[in-house]
Amino acid sequence: MPRVAALLTFLVGLLDVVSALTPEWRTRLADLRALLPAAASRQAAAFTVVVGLLLILLAAGLRRRKRRAWRAVVTLLGLGVVLHFAKGLDYDEAAVSAALLGGLVLARGEFRAKGDPSTRWRALGVGLLLTALSIGCGFLLFHLREHRIVGPHSWPAQLEQIMLGLVGIPGPLHFGSDRFADLATRVLLTLGVLTIGTTGYLALRPPCPMPRLTEDDQARVRALLERYGSADSLGYFVLRSDKSVIWSASGKACVAYRVVNGVMLASGDPLGDREAWPGAIREFLREAADHAWTPAVIGCSEPGGMAWTRAGLSALEFGDEAVVDTGTFSLEGRSMRNVRQAVNRVERAGYTVCARRVRDVDPADIAAVKAQARAWRGAQTERGFSMALGRLGDPADADCVLVLAYDGAEGEPRRLRALLHFVPWGQEGLSLDAMVRDREADNGLNEFLIVSTLRQAGELGIRRVSLNFAFFRSALERGERLGAGPVIRGWRGLLMFLSRWFQIDSLYRFNAKFAPQWAPRFVCYPATAELPRIALAMLEAEAFLVWPQWRLRLTRPVGRLAGSVRRTRVGSG
Repeated sequence: MPRVAALLTFLVGLLDVVSALTPEWRTRLADLRALLPAAASRQAAAFTVVVGLLLILLAAGLRRRKRRAWRAVVTLLGLGVVLHFAKGLDYDEAAVSAALLGGLVLARGEFRAKGDPSTRWRALGVGLLLTALSIGCGFLLFHLREHRIVGPHSWPAQLEQIMLGLVGIPGPLHFGSDRFADLATRVLLTLGVLTIGTTGYLALRPPCPMPRLTEDDQARVRALLERYGSADSLGYFVLRSDKSVIWSASGKACVAYRVVNGVMLASGDPLGDREAWPGAIREFLREAADHAWTPAVIGCSEPGGMAWTRAGLSALEFGDEAVVDTGTFSLEGRSMRNVRQAVNRVERAGYTVCARRVRDVDPADIAAVKAQARAWRGAQTERGFSMALGRLGDPADADCVLVLAYDGAEGEPRRLRALLHFVPWGQEGLSLDAMVRDREADNGLNEFLIVSTLRQAGELGIRRVSLNFAFFRSALERGERLGAGPVIRGWRGLLMFLSRWFQIDSLYRFNAKFAPQWAPRFVCYPATAELPRIALAMLEAEAFLVWPQWRLRLTRPVGRLAGSVRRTRVGSG
């Protein structure tokens, strides 16, 4: 029902626009003049265009069952019925709007989804979209009434007329009818007021705060990590600052998530008592249904995937986590020759390693390490969502481990050249969070850092270490075997092509150097048709897709203007 209603709303909106821009019936206009002046009917036509555009824009919200969109559409349809009569006694268009209005009222129970959190980011997109639609309506008006234009009217001249008309300035075109000239002026100016007014409202309104982990949530999550943190290597990443958590009724389990473009994206397994997982999952799915968000899970383990599939989702293996047993790890043997050579080469170059818990590092040293990491990263986007903490050296993360690599001959000042940051995985495990290095440092330094961590793990009481995640590892591995079929070879070829941007193959091969145990990870989703949308949300959440920097530059002045408006209001109050 919501999809049908959205399609019909879009078509009615399109009908409103075309109806307002095409000539009216002369006989109906003659009858209308007895009731309304000509200026009123032409302004009604301009308002009908606005109603049509808003219906087109609101169709997407109606498809997502948004209650606010339903209310707005019902109001606009009722207004559209009146406007169709006022602009030219258009009984047929009014009847269509009234029929859709009645259908929506009867189906009002289908539209109960809550609205999404509002942000100023939407202002730029809506402004550009409304501008494009307004220009399109202007071109359509001039095309349908082309015989009313006097003299040359090239596309650039029409565009200039439209752009000036949106702000109420006369353009270069001349019209053979005062009535049409008045209609064009009213339509364009009304569209301009709509575009500027809507964009300004969205830019200046106070944004609803995005959900974040509250202090109470953090305390409860840390308590669960104390008891159940060893169950999942991604458990500690629940404490990432841009995630929210939703709790089971008993409070014994929670699901960490973030909403990205209408996708409610959970990460890892539910945290807490496994008997309470179904309760947390139910609350997660209920919240998604209340807002008409698409529920999805990224990076859950096999037990977590089974819990989500029992709740109605489907699971798809999309990679493997590399886990190294520190007790059995060794550089001996032919298979470890490349790693052994890299480590020996770096050791001969004079590099040394120091591995310590964050609580054992001096705050001044941590500040220096953080500054150096920022300098190495430069303008590069910091990636991660499901398997990254997003911060370094926070006092609250006292159990995290910093592994620092220095160079410099004896008697000379040591220079920090690379670092690893691990988060706790229960009491006896570590999970790799960040790997940052000086690009001018010697090759093999990352291998040297990981091997050094594994060698010093016993001193820290660590028995297992989770390394990088390898996307679609099994496909890459099977695709290069002798006798692999054409389908798996083609899939591997596509992954190799994508590796130019996403480092799929290089991450797999780097992890494989350390002879790890591979633990499969899964994506859970409600329907196959939703997978493209979920994939885009995952790429954005993990920062593989990033908004261009110009967007930030354009919106910062708007934010400062909004702040000055709020300060003025407070001062005047």
